[in-house]
Amino acid sequence: MLKRLLILDDNQDILNVMEDALVGEGYEVVTMTYCDDIIKSVQQHQPDLVMLDFLLSGINGGEMCAQIKKNPLTSHLPVIILSAYPRVLESLGDYGSDAFVQKPFDLEQLYSTVNSCLADDEHLQLH
Repeated sequence: MLKRLLILDDNQDILNVMEDALVGEGYEVVTMTYCDDIIKSVQQHQPDLVMLDFLLSGINGGEMCAQIKKNPLTSHLPVIILSAYPRVLESLGDYGSDAFVQKPFDLEQLYSTVNSCLADDEHLQLH
């Protein structure tokens, strides 16, 4: 069964690149440029992993990550935060994210991070 990824980024070009790359790696990908309720979106799309841009219009992706990690229904999901500003993330903490990918990203780094988070998640579910 294909692993489903939910990616939220307000830049459609970045979403297109990520979707094409990750579908090519055998993932099912759902993309969103806007989200007003991340928990509702996660429940609707049932992803195996969530990727959030850190700087989104209207809300901080880190805050969305914290919402996912604090909710008992979604806290098990691996979350990757994406940002072109790694120092912002360092100064504000990681919001409970499982990984960080710096933009612009190298596709091999992206694949490796996604695969690692999904493998860690499977390992935890087996124990």
